[in-house]
Amino acid sequence: MTRAEAKERNRRALLDAAFQVVARDGYRAKLDEIAERADLTTGAVYSLFGSKNGLVLALVADHLRTYYEEIEQAVPAGLDLLEAVDAFARYYRRSGDGPDALSHLSLQITLLDMALHDPELRSRLAMSIRSQEEHLIALFTGRPHSGGVVTTRQARRLTIALRALFVGLSQGVPLGLAPGADEQYFADAARALASGTSLIDHDADAS
Repeated sequence: MTRAEAKERNRRALLDAAFQVVARDGYRAKLDEIAERADLTTGAVYSLFGSKNGLVLALVADHLRTYYEEIEQAVPAGLDLLEAVDAFARYYRRSGDGPDALSHLSLQITLLDMALHDPELRSRLAMSIRSQEEHLIALFTGRPHSGGVVTTRQARRLTIALRALFVGLSQGVPLGLAPGADEQYFADAARALASGTSLIDHDADAS
């Protein structure tokens, strides 16, 4: 095994261990337990990620990168905006039934808890998430809608709204707060959002 391969193996082991510990303990997660689960030392954490926050940020980026790659496969080119939003909504709902769905939800909630306790982490997490969301913005930009095409600005506004809708629904489903929120419900709600006022560019209208 080359040095680069060993480094990547250690990085992967720490990210996998961090997923388990952070999802369970949030801001109380201990580096020594993460390192022990990965069969490494805390020194490896600092060497590869710089700090506990660096490890958390890498964990989020790793999770989101895979997530958006899967979305790009689920939402093919050639669809108009409402068809693309429908496909995205259905993918999002199906992912909520996956074997790791509860672990991912737990991670999402505990990351919010961590961010609330650490302003610096909160800022860096928001930056990381916005950076990854550019993939989704690009996925919607240029698609036909209502006789025109979706601009980057409109796609960004829609992405923010869809994130809020889906996060709320996906948290409500396992808690029993969104009865009947099946795949069709997600798709209908997303289509209604996309076809409504969410795409109106008020700043452009004012100018």
